[in-house]
Amino acid sequence: MGNISSCCESCFHGRRSQSYEPLLLENEREAVADLLQYLENRTTTNFFTGSPLTALTTLSFSDNVDLQRSAALAFAEITEKEVRPVGRDTLDPILFLLSSHDTEVQRAASAALGNLAVNTDNKLLIVKLGGLEPLIRQMLSPNVEVQCNAVGCVTNLATHDDNKTKIAKSGALVPLTRLARSKDMRVQRNATGALLNMTHSDENRQQLVNAGAIPVLVSLLNSPDTDVQYYCTTALSNIAVDGANRKKLAQSEPKLVASLVMLMDSPSLKVQCQAALALRNLASDEKYQLEIVKAEGLISLLRLLQSTYLPLILSSAACVRNVSIHPQNESPIIESGFLQPLINLLSFKDNEEVQCHAISTLRNLAASSEKNKTAIVKAGAVQSIKELVLEVPMNVQSEMTACVAVLALSDDLKGQLLEMGICEVLIPLTNSSSSEVQGNSAAALGNLSSKDGRSASDDYSAFNEVWDKPDGGMHKYLFRFLSSPDATFQHIAVWTIVQLLESGDPQLISNIRSSNLLISNIRNLASSRTSSPASSVGTPRSHHSHGQSYQETETGEGQGEIQLLGRRILDFVDGDGDGIIPSSVTGSHVQPGSSVASSSGRDHEELRRSVREAFAPSSHR
Repeated sequence: MGNISSCCESCFHGRRSQSYEPLLLENEREAVADLLQYLENRTTTNFFTGSPLTALTTLSFSDNVDLQRSAALAFAEITEKEVRPVGRDTLDPILFLLSSHDTEVQRAASAALGNLAVNTDNKLLIVKLGGLEPLIRQMLSPNVEVQCNAVGCVTNLATHDDNKTKIAKSGALVPLTRLARSKDMRVQRNATGALLNMTHSDENRQQLVNAGAIPVLVSLLNSPDTDVQYYCTTALSNIAVDGANRKKLAQSEPKLVASLVMLMDSPSLKVQCQAALALRNLASDEKYQLEIVKAEGLISLLRLLQSTYLPLILSSAACVRNVSIHPQNESPIIESGFLQPLINLLSFKDNEEVQCHAISTLRNLAASSEKNKTAIVKAGAVQSIKELVLEVPMNVQSEMTACVAVLALSDDLKGQLLEMGICEVLIPLTNSSSSEVQGNSAAALGNLSSKDGRSASDDYSAFNEVWDKPDGGMHKYLFRFLSSPDATFQHIAVWTIVQLLESGDPQLISNIRSSNLLISNIRNLASSRTSSPASSVGTPRSHHSHGQSYQETETGEGQGEIQLLGRRILDFVDGDGDGIIPSSVTGSHVQPGSSVASSSGRDHEELRRSVREAFAPSSHR
């Protein structure tokens, strides 16, 4: 506060020099005297009300520049020590000082306003009272100190959602973007911080793009300043949320991915984290999924994935999940050593989102390759799922059961999965409160029961062992699905029963044939002409999936296929026991989240094809 006192004293030097005294008005002389007195007792004086504020206001509105400087400096240092909600009577004199032509007054007034703008109520009132216009003028000042304070104030104002659109429409974005290239690091930090604060809504992001912010933000990724790197990386991450912006980035910024990959090795943890998140958002598009791998981003992502710092683990896991969506990236990810770290994260109970990203990535890696499925099982993924799946949150259960359903598509792995006892945890989950968990678990059981090339050596004893247990076993699960009002569940049940009957296992055939619960429901479905409602079960499809979902077919035609399957079962169980389920309805697989496609009236081969297509191997997501 010494600066304030000395400034006030020099301005009021005329109290001792009569030659200066006539330059001051009577009320100004009184205000200076009062202010000097209040400054002597500054620790106990409230400058935001009463006589102290009146004295400051008088000096602020003076025509004497020296007095304005005293008032501006006083406001700056007072607000640096204490910030509280203030009213118009405090802001009006500061805003008046902000419009001064004197550089020193501008600098101090903008500093005071920036300090007050830390308070939420003040942020709104400053904009409401027209504070943006003089701040924009000061951003255009040739004086670096004025620029720095003005931009810092706008940065604070932009943290309030109600102000963002007003700032975007005020014309502030163009000077902010220009000042982001300032040679003064303080101005750069404040400007990039302000640009970041403007990226939290679709409309404002578009305004920023239109103001030319993208090339500036990308170029500043190479800044030597950690804060500037962080602000720019985070801003670009937010901008990359929008598909249209990702397209612009792809067209105009060829070095973006390489810069972000480099920043994943920054000494700053927060920069590493934001770089991974920016790549995650970019990896919503195919082009970037491939480019991240090409730029050797997997090396850094693997390192971050094995960090002990949760934000790094979460951001890298989310990025790898998106990168794994592209089929061409499956093998590179596995070959880079991700399997064991991903499996380790399945038990990361501190964060459900990390678990979801890890298991979804494993599912994606298994989608297109028998070799990859085998590698995932060999690495211990299924054993970990079996140990964890009954205890993890429901969202993780859904992803885990979907992953098992994909792995169970492999004829070579079905025996191993059954030997591991995976049915023991899948069966209880068919009675989950989540329809997705129910459907994915049933899809996994169905895929385990199906084989394209059956042989006499196929062992179906695992299904006999779980016929009545746990939780009522396969028997009760099939009964629940057959009697469900959901046509998708009905279809999975009759389709699975067809697979079990085709196995030729005498005990299974006897169990099914002797079950009044199953056969009575199958008879109802085989004779029913009423369409059952369908639901979307399991996980969403991605653009890689070409099979129809139940919701994309005529419900009546879907019901027709259930009738056909039911009749095939009845033809078998009502026969002499030596019949074989026609091959026209066997040998296909169940995809989590899918059901039968429309094919009523087709011949047996067409029916077989339609079931195979609808229950195609799971797509990436």
